[in-house]
Amino acid sequence: MLIWFVILYLLFSVGIGLYASKRVHNSRDFVVAGRNLPMPVVTATVFATWFGAETVLGISATFVEEGMGGVVADPFGASMCLILAGLFFAPLLYRMNLLTIGDFYRARYSRVVELIMTVCIMLSYLGWVSAQVVALGLVFNVVTGGAISQEAGMILGLSIVLAYTMFGGMWSVALLDFVQMTVIMAALLLIAVLISGDAGGVGNVVSQAQSAGKLHFFPSGGLEVWIPFIGAGITMMLGSIPQQDVFQRMTSAKSEKIAVRGTVLGGMLYFVFAFIPMFLAYSATLIDPALFNELIKSDSQMVLPSLILNHTPMIAQVLFFGALLSAIMSTASATLLAPSAMFTENILKHIALKHMSDQQMLRTMRIILVTFGGIVLWFALNSESSIFHMVEDAYKVTLVGAFVPLVFGLYWKRASNQGALLSIVLGIGSWLSMEIIGPDTYWPPQLIGLLFSIAGMLIGSMLPNIMRDQHHAHAQT
Repeated sequence: MLIWFVILYLLFSVGIGLYASKRVHNSRDFVVAGRNLPMPVVTATVFATWFGAETVLGISATFVEEGMGGVVADPFGASMCLILAGLFFAPLLYRMNLLTIGDFYRARYSRVVELIMTVCIMLSYLGWVSAQVVALGLVFNVVTGGAISQEAGMILGLSIVLAYTMFGGMWSVALLDFVQMTVIMAALLLIAVLISGDAGGVGNVVSQAQSAGKLHFFPSGGLEVWIPFIGAGITMMLGSIPQQDVFQRMTSAKSEKIAVRGTVLGGMLYFVFAFIPMFLAYSATLIDPALFNELIKSDSQMVLPSLILNHTPMIAQVLFFGALLSAIMSTASATLLAPSAMFTENILKHIALKHMSDQQMLRTMRIILVTFGGIVLWFALNSESSIFHMVEDAYKVTLVGAFVPLVFGLYWKRASNQGALLSIVLGIGSWLSMEIIGPDTYWPPQLIGLLFSIAGMLIGSMLPNIMRDQHHAHAQT
């Protein structure tokens, strides 16, 4: 029954994608759904995009191992990212009526900055999308009892996601996200009720976690523990703001007000529901300590799937794996679409396809989507990182390279092209240098990169003006 349900669910997803393709008439429909999404759909698509493999499998496994302090990046940093993006970035970016986040860097700075930022943001998606592909392989392997290997599951899962995303673009992503958010919320709430009874109730689970020190959020110690803690939180909180998928969700709304409210509400819902997989995973260690403590040592990402398969009725299994597939597929489709749109709009369009029509651009985006999917599959098949760390690492390059030019470009009139270029060079250069020569210090390389990026923007934007003023002063004397 479980296998048949998965098959039906996947066919349903492809059907939604084919239905959504009827609404795609041009590249703007494909990338930002014609800027026509209502409030419930914007909220759903913001929530569902973040609620992916790392939330259900990665965060829960990390929480069981490291406690609340181990998940400062996600969900704490991740949900704050969406709230900050909605409040401070959505209004300004929505008014600019852009197709991609890369367009902002060209409009505010130059083609060179646009090109560099596009490459950086695209590279950041490799880890994130790969995490979803790895999780799809894991799900297919589990629900078929090992009949489908993880590798085969990755290929199958990615092929399905590519199919409906290629036809419907942002319209299929948004419509599926709305359906999938409903499935996720209902399934997780029902399973939490079922599991809490076996674990002695919510109060007992919380009490046991408290006694084990799992609910301690802030670290105890000096700078050697506080600086890595801050670095982990900032990486996702700020590093994921200059991302194309977040930009697409905000600018796909019908109005500026919906863009702001939908993004903020989606971030709040994400924060609340991200705690349910953590609750379930810790409940597992109380229900069957021997089995699940052994899983924590061997493969902590299997704690939650094993709990559902071994300790819940069939209806709960159907709901859980439906919710898990919903979460993974919604994130995977969005994160495949984003870099494909950027590559076509911000690189190919200005280099090789300067005079292409809108229909040619739409066709090219679909080809690039499939190509990027192949690269992601290769990366996923050859990566040894956990789902959580693949996602966490994805935002480092955008934190040190793209965040400062975006913030200063929106909020500081004196930000210049020289400042943006120096910010990028110093931010990425210092980050890579620290990754090579000092990755084991308590200063996270990405935090060093952020500080150098800020310094580069200030120096690059202000120094030419200071030198020019001094030159005029000398000329007058």
